Amino acid sequence: MNTLLYLAVVLIWGTTWIAITLQQEGPVAIPVSISYRFVVAAGVMLVILLLARRLRRIAPRDHFFCILQGCCVFGFNFYCFYHAAAYISSGLESVIFSMAVLFNAVNGVLFFRQRPSPNLLPAAVLGLSGIVALFWQDLAATQLAPELLKGIGLSALGTYGFSLGNMISTRHQRRGLDILSTNTYAMSYGAILMALIALAQGVSFQIEFSSRYIGSLLYLAIFGSVIAFAAYFSLLGRIGAGAAAYSTLLFPLVALSISTIYEGYQWHLNAVIGLCLILLGNLVMFAKPGRLTALWRRRAV
Repeated sequence: MNTLLYLAVVLIWGTTWIAITLQQEGPVAIPVSISYRFVVAAGVMLVILLLARRLRRIAPRDHFFCILQGCCVFGFNFYCFYHAAAYISSGLESVIFSMAVLFNAVNGVLFFRQRPSPNLLPAAVLGLSGIVALFWQDLAATQLAPELLKGIGLSALGTYGFSLGNMISTRHQRRGLDILSTNTYAMSYGAILMALIALAQGVSFQIEFSSRYIGSLLYLAIFGSVIAFAAYFSLLGRIGAGAAAYSTLLFPLVALSISTIYEGYQWHLNAVIGLCLILLGNLVMFAKPGRLTALWRRRAV
């Protein structure tokens, strides 16, 4: 089951970068697009849970944390990433988003005093090294201009917001709250937050009735939000925030595979090396610690 959840997260979120790009190309303002996405997602979730009689009531204090979760992971982080795309490439955004692995590990210690897996550090080093190698040409071609620093800062801020949302979801699950119900509430609050930001900015709420915009909106709402977030937060409860966030290291691989087919992406030696490092890190993350120790001792002998 963990493998299926992991694959679902990687494959769906790995393809949402394209859908987000399609949303950016239209006239609809960023907070409005994000708000519409989670209005649709929360609406679908609400209908499903009501029909299945699965919507659970929660205490006011838990609603407060759902508000925080909605701000962090269903609004704030997307707002940062949408704006960061104006300054840096989506590939570089993916590199920065990979830091969710380290953010989750650190936040797990800070908020829950969790002892990180002994495999986390070597897996994260391999994975992050692979991501850097994969996008080395983008990194080498980028200069430290103010626009670049702003894009990096927004991406890092959005990634940390995503990590804080992970901690809140962990808190929900530790209290025995239903993950689908808390996701529905949090998505609703995230949609309201983005709508309030749009109102404060005085932008239009007019939607773009094109197949490109509507198609990307529905994909982001149903697949990227309803299905992927449910799978991710379920995975988080099963294997922990640090291990679940490791899936973020694989998103760029899916995006690059699509780019190879539809955009003619050229695989260079550094990209191949990066792919191998990421796959090796993936194996290390999910290998039993005792097995890794035995292999290391065998090599030492």
